Amino acid sequence: MSEDRIERETLIEASLERVWSLVAQPGFWVADKASLPGTVAREGELLVAKHPEHGEFPVRVEKVMPPTYLAYRWTSAFPGEELREDNSTLVEFTLAQEGERTRLRVVESGFAALAGSEELRTQNLKDHTGGWPMELDALKTRAEQPAP
Repeated sequence: MSEDRIERETLIEASLERVWSLVAQPGFWVADKASLPGTVAREGELLVAKHPEHGEFPVRVEKVMPPTYLAYRWTSAFPGEELREDNSTLVEFTLAQEGERTRLRVVESGFAALAGSEELRTQNLKDHTGGWPMELDALKTRAEQPAP
């Protein structure tokens, strides 16, 4: 990991299609889960992920290549602001089938280019470095449960 990116991965006991269906919900890593059902990533679409404690985060779908790659841009350090290149980070999800399991890799980058102070950039990187393992564990738990 550098000062500009976070890389994490997990192996999930679920099919590629099941994991894709969860990852293709824009902003799933920050949004209140109740606000997500029915949302599916569409390239170029801009949505707002709502979190009751942390605020509202614009999320733009950058690239969709079903069922193996998704990229989103979001205002990670600037909740409620209009999404711009200098106030957002890029989150990329890569999925790969491994037998009956799915390997999910996430890379979030762009922290060094965020507007604001060095302290803000450092804190945002630190928060997300700690947050991704929790988000991936939660996603893994959801994916490994029987589909509703």
